Amino acid sequence: MICPFYVLLSQTIKGTVVNDIDKPIANVNIYLDGTKTGTVSAADGSFSITSNNNNSLVFQKDDYETFTVKTSEVLNKKLKVVLIKAKEIEEVVIIPFTETAYKNYIKYFLDSFIGSDQSNVKIKNQRSLRFSYDKMNKILRVKAPQTLIIENKNLGYLIDYNLQDFVADFENKTTTYMGTSFFKETKNTDKVKLNRMNAYDGSSLHFLRSVYAGKTKDESFIVNQVTKFPNSKYPTEEELQHLKDFTKTFKPTKTIVIPEDIQDIMTRKNNEPKYRVAVTKPNISEIDYTEKSDNRLFLDFKDILEVKHDKYFYELKSKEIIKSKFPIKQMTHIHSNDDTYEIYSNGNNSNPNLMYQGEFTKNKIEFLLPLDYQLGD
Repeated sequence: MICPFYVLLSQTIKGTVVNDIDKPIANVNIYLDGTKTGTVSAADGSFSITSNNNNSLVFQKDDYETFTVKTSEVLNKKLKVVLIKAKEIEEVVIIPFTETAYKNYIKYFLDSFIGSDQSNVKIKNQRSLRFSYDKMNKILRVKAPQTLIIENKNLGYLIDYNLQDFVADFENKTTTYMGTSFFKETKNTDKVKLNRMNAYDGSSLHFLRSVYAGKTKDESFIVNQVTKFPNSKYPTEEELQHLKDFTKTFKPTKTIVIPEDIQDIMTRKNNEPKYRVAVTKPNISEIDYTEKSDNRLFLDFKDILEVKHDKYFYELKSKEIIKSKFPIKQMTHIHSNDDTYEIYSNGNNSNPNLMYQGEFTKNKIEFLLPLDYQLGD
């Protein structure tokens, strides 16, 4: 809950943090999501923070519900922020959080969330994670009752990550997670600087900043419009429901007999894509997939954007950072899901569920950079 009192002259956000009985809360972590800019509330709950970007302002303290608000809505205002005590995770639920689920799926979670280099990128309080697996619907959920403390030795950051939701849908082959992050720099050597530059080049952060600046082609991005066409061989919704109903009632026996129609649906579901795709407009410019309104910029396109990029890795030679001679070709599909997304100058966007398929999905925590990062930092 936010109660604006009065407007200040500079772009500063001030106020107090209290609980539901109006008592001040000290040591609340207050930060601009995805950046190195933050503060903590004082003993009387007061705080002050400055922002010039369109970020989310996060109020986070363990054992309280995290509160997030867009800075554009509260710039130059004095606030009263009320944090509510978080409810404990219920153990007696239909799909419980169990130690068995943790052991069975911790590797999958780390691969999906952290990435491949788990020796240099570690969650220091990993055991605080809670896992729940729904066998019937093949859905994995992960909760983090505490703020995750993540050390990234490669990029020289310590990240306070507030994981709000992690869902892996194995039936539909999708994995999504949401959270807020606060970065603290731990080291800044030439090697770290090089790693950050390679993490940035060709990333979704790099691409969206290029789109905002109208410089995608200058930054070696090629964008194509891709159109989806229904695949007549893929099972219909009725067939998929028939398969699901059969799976619920199926009981394995020594002699397994699966009806031919069920076998046919299973084969087509596993082997056929739901849609056929084709490039219908090659090498398009920003005006073909963005729209401006009231000095705001939106991604606005149908179906899919295909983003290609020639990535030249940065190398350190004789204490000088240079680009490699031969590029690695990368490709990403961005799905519109029939929605529009506002993008900001810092490479952030208004919807954390913007769906990527391909190279951008590799931008996990091991390659995560602050939104206030600039190439060469």
